[in-house]
Amino acid sequence: MVNETKSRVADYDPITLSLFSNRFMCIAEAMGRSLKQTAISTNIKERLDFSCAVFSPTGDLVANAPFVPVHLGSMSWSVKYQLKLYGKDLKDGDVLLTNSPMAGGSHLPDLTVITPCFDENDPTKIIFFTASRGHHSDIGGILPGSMPPTSTHISEEGANIQSLKIVSDGYYDHDSLYRVMVDEPAQYPGCSGCRNFRDVESDVKAQIAANNKGSSLLRALVAEYDLDTVHRYMEHIKDNAEQAVRNMLRQAAEKAGTNVLHAVDYLDDGSPIALKITIDTEAGSAIFDFEGTGPELRGNLNAPICVVHAAVIYCLRSMIGEDIPLNAGCLVPITMKIPEGSLLSPSPESAVCGGNVMTSQRITDVVLLAFKACAASQGCCNNLTFGAGGKDPETGEVVDGWGYYETIAGGSGAGDGWNGTSGVHCHMTNTRITDPEILERRYPVILHEFGFREASGGVGKYRGGEGCVRSLQFLQPLQVSVLSERRARAPYGLNGGGSGAPGLNLWYKQPKEKKGKVRTINVGGKGTMQFGTGDWLVLHTPGGGGWGETEKECEKEEIEEERLHKEALEWEARGTWADKAKVDF
Repeated sequence: MVNETKSRVADYDPITLSLFSNRFMCIAEAMGRSLKQTAISTNIKERLDFSCAVFSPTGDLVANAPFVPVHLGSMSWSVKYQLKLYGKDLKDGDVLLTNSPMAGGSHLPDLTVITPCFDENDPTKIIFFTASRGHHSDIGGILPGSMPPTSTHISEEGANIQSLKIVSDGYYDHDSLYRVMVDEPAQYPGCSGCRNFRDVESDVKAQIAANNKGSSLLRALVAEYDLDTVHRYMEHIKDNAEQAVRNMLRQAAEKAGTNVLHAVDYLDDGSPIALKITIDTEAGSAIFDFEGTGPELRGNLNAPICVVHAAVIYCLRSMIGEDIPLNAGCLVPITMKIPEGSLLSPSPESAVCGGNVMTSQRITDVVLLAFKACAASQGCCNNLTFGAGGKDPETGEVVDGWGYYETIAGGSGAGDGWNGTSGVHCHMTNTRITDPEILERRYPVILHEFGFREASGGVGKYRGGEGCVRSLQFLQPLQVSVLSERRARAPYGLNGGGSGAPGLNLWYKQPKEKKGKVRTINVGGKGTMQFGTGDWLVLHTPGGGGWGETEKECEKEEIEEERLHKEALEWEARGTWADKAKVDF
């Protein structure tokens, strides 16, 4: 197999290979621009929580633009699942919609739209797939925003779509989309259907349009060259990525002085994620064995298998010192062993909304720890959702509503030769955060502070990145939910570097009486609360771990004393926050 790959890799023109790599990436970028311009939700239009990519006729990832890594590494599973489900029944003019974790979905709010691209000269032959995945603001479930921190069953997280032919032979199916998004999710006890169907439908149409844009550009590429040439260089791109990973694995074993690498890290509840990597230096392959990982969780930090693959492919691509597109070739040298029934291979009914945004980050830290590539990053997406409306649990009456969702940046880990980055969405996420002007104009909230959290990065020769402080005040009663990690266990440092500061979520609750005191409540890492008018939420996100010992031990002690002093001041500031939070409405 390795020799076959080498012969194929040698049989191409490097300049043409680079041109095709960039052409495929540009097509994915054009799809992304189309989606951003035509979507209306803050999630897609402002936060850029979406991804677009091009896939081979067999469903392998060919190329993508720099979108969200957890989407890109897992979308191939969705494409292959639909291809296996429909087979030759697909025809030009069909578009598929899915989000189920059992069908390659990451978590339910991520709706994936898949479009087969057919040969213009042979309408029965699929030559590519284009696909887009976007995080939608609300798809139903027990809470607005469809990211409930308390979910224990997947039905509580909203619409679960294994497969829907949203466009059939060119005809758009509005009624079926309404059924799976609104009617079906509301049938589960305590759950509502999609609270803002109009926005979700509009964004789904924007995804369909983005896929069509990609298909037209792919046909233009085939017309410019020919199908055989385009497909041949598509394979060369994957082969090139495969060879780059094989070389990286050999170098990693040589650097470590062993071909067996180990790592383990823990979720805040103590659940282990264990990894043993066995590298075959001759073949340049490796076995990633997650034996020892904890069992499926009652909560929602279970991660579908496709998310595990997404984290691994991202890490491999990140450790390659070459400019190549992330694609299916990166995983060819890798054999994955994931214990069935573990939190990385959960049952179909398990809750998973936190696995995609939280556990994926911890898997990434574990893989990078095994390779000693860098210290831990914040290991969290700091998920915040709030909203209103839906089905009244007492009367059953359905009230139109809305949901808002955002992830909040933190610190990245330092490495051998660089400091961590402060206030960044790192690793498995690559989104923005909603601009203050748009946030305050569209939603009943005031953003009082958003900045760096001083002294939250780990000390060391190279310092970890700082976390953030984000303070929001709510102007009407709302259901507010926080889903976060690294609140009990700090992001670790490496090679003698210090740990980053763990996160902290505080609720400043208005008194019922005018002369009463504002209550300061630590809501923990996960919780859903009914906020009153004037209540504040202040989130302190984790910093990144440091790398290496400082040159002088006394200097390290001084830095640590400074950090502890600032941490004490941060806790003292609770009183100041409480004073600021007390307002009359």
